[in-house]
Amino acid sequence: MTSVKHIVFDIGQVLIHYDPDAAFRDVIPDAEERKWFFDNVCTSAWNIEQDRGRKWHEAEALLIADFPDREHHIRAFRENWHQMITHSIDGSVDIMRKLIADGHDVTMLTNFASDTLREAWERFPFLTESRGVTVSGDIGLIKPDKAIYDHHVAAFELEPSATLFIDDSAKNVAGAKTAGWQSVQFIDPETLRADLNGLGIRV
Repeated sequence: MTSVKHIVFDIGQVLIHYDPDAAFRDVIPDAEERKWFFDNVCTSAWNIEQDRGRKWHEAEALLIADFPDREHHIRAFRENWHQMITHSIDGSVDIMRKLIADGHDVTMLTNFASDTLREAWERFPFLTESRGVTVSGDIGLIKPDKAIYDHHVAAFELEPSATLFIDDSAKNVAGAKTAGWQSVQFIDPETLRADLNGLGIRV
């Protein structure tokens, strides 16, 4: 295995915790109704298109046309988005900062809408401390499409086989490997520390 020269972090569920349910406990107090809403209206498949670059007003209009009685709830998704990011994952942040301080080449690659990532930057300044970030919503590509990994390699002049990707999603880890990267699935900071140590990267 090629020695790791570049380390790439995902953001959501690796460095910051994302929980849509947290933003809707007051909007839709009933747990079963909230589940129905996320399973049928503001679904993951709908939300990922904002990560691909679709604008919020377009996304909302599509759902309101199908669920006019849910307009208030649909608009609450974007309006309450800040409540969905409940906290930073401090153990991971410490690891990332240690890697940067030790001189490792650290960048980020994330599925994120352009505007909401900018909000996250303001709340969590550590998200701007790496060498740079590829944001899916800025370029119209999303993980696990091979094209987004290739774009990141070109943008930051990485050597794919010497690049380690850290992501909580198994399919995104698999996508990185398909692009010729090394990759580990994020479970928790302790596991990440052990994975890095196993690759000869001391943190």
